[in-house]
Amino acid sequence: MTPGPMAARYGPAYHRHMSVGPLPGPSPWVALHPDRPPRVLQVLFWGNMAATFAMFGFTAWEEGAQIHAAPPEIIAVVVAATATAVLCCVLWPLLAWSPDASSWRRAASVAFLCAAVLCTLTGNSTMFLLVCVASANAVAVFGMTGGIVHAALVAALALLTGVLVPEVPLWVGLYTAATMLFLAAVSGALFLALSVAAQRAERTLELLAELEDAHEELRLRNRQVREMTLAEERARMSREMHDSTGHHLTALAMTLSNALRFRVHRPDAAWNEVEQARDLAREALDDTRRWVRALRPLTLEGFSGPEAMRALAGSFDGTGPQVDLTVEDTWPDPPEETELVCYRALQEGLTNAVRHSGANRVRVRLRSTPTTLTLTVDDNGRGADSARTARGFGLRGIAERAEAVGGTMAAGNGAEGGFRLRVDVPVAVPAPEALTMQEGAV
Repeated sequence: MTPGPMAARYGPAYHRHMSVGPLPGPSPWVALHPDRPPRVLQVLFWGNMAATFAMFGFTAWEEGAQIHAAPPEIIAVVVAATATAVLCCVLWPLLAWSPDASSWRRAASVAFLCAAVLCTLTGNSTMFLLVCVASANAVAVFGMTGGIVHAALVAALALLTGVLVPEVPLWVGLYTAATMLFLAAVSGALFLALSVAAQRAERTLELLAELEDAHEELRLRNRQVREMTLAEERARMSREMHDSTGHHLTALAMTLSNALRFRVHRPDAAWNEVEQARDLAREALDDTRRWVRALRPLTLEGFSGPEAMRALAGSFDGTGPQVDLTVEDTWPDPPEETELVCYRALQEGLTNAVRHSGANRVRVRLRSTPTTLTLTVDDNGRGADSARTARGFGLRGIAERAEAVGGTMAAGNGAEGGFRLRVDVPVAVPAPEALTMQEGAV
């Protein structure tokens, strides 16, 4: 099956929409095409022509032989009306329906408009609908100016017929002219409104296709960012586990090898090696548990905000230091990305305090204002040198997370000893343009 014009024009976006539903657009009954009229005008024209030829045939059958006795001018009018009606039918498939149509189609439209005017002057009541169709074609090909000229021409000729033909009263000519003018004006205005609606529908389709393409690109970029984030986290985890758990497991293997070597000639030394292996195994187990905690998601058993952070702080019970968490002021319900920064900063601060500080107490303070969230993690341990702080992969990651939402991070030794980690993030995440301006100002 060959693709339709919509599929060829809008490409993949059209097929993606058709998989979930049709694109919004005008009904085939009113849809505009450059080389053919809307279906409603097709029905209107051919119905009008069928009624006209039926009227001609019924009149000829009713009059019978009297037609031959009719005055020559009457016969000429009947022949002319029939000929122009046939000419309209011949020209109808050739008409232009766009200002950009070829010159021969535009010429066919001019001939059709002239023939339609002549048809309406015959006085046949079935021909009035032809005025509507001709006005629509005049507006489609020649714009509003063409519609006005056509309406004025139809009304003027109808009025002229009422003036020049003695058998036709003047009021009949005036009535016919007013009726023709009204039909032409209304038909032209309706078709103009249809054209505007079709252009807007066309623009809507274009915007919808562009939006779908942009959405697909955004989905692609989001997938790439997610994959890059996962790769960075995996690289960090591999380095950290190599330096911590890997070290413990290596030392454990060496200790057990020594115990195996000493088991016969130096049994006491072998048992000492076994004791050391047990201690190393416990340290490796504690380190593994810390990694499991660090990988837990932001929402812990349905918690979020301060409750999630309390649950995180409570999960470090029994790992060494006592963790005290204080929440000040009312939680402002920030966006998820802002809350995630605070959560990950608390994870990093508690993990570092357990692993590196040697502290027996960690104080966590979560303070909020209508515009800013501040998380502070203080321990009473040995602190850390500035070089080690600068090299810390986890702290750099927290700083990048904070900057991504327009916040800041500060880490270093406290004034009274120990180590302090502080993160300040805005409650409302600024727009990307604002973040770019902040980076340029820095």
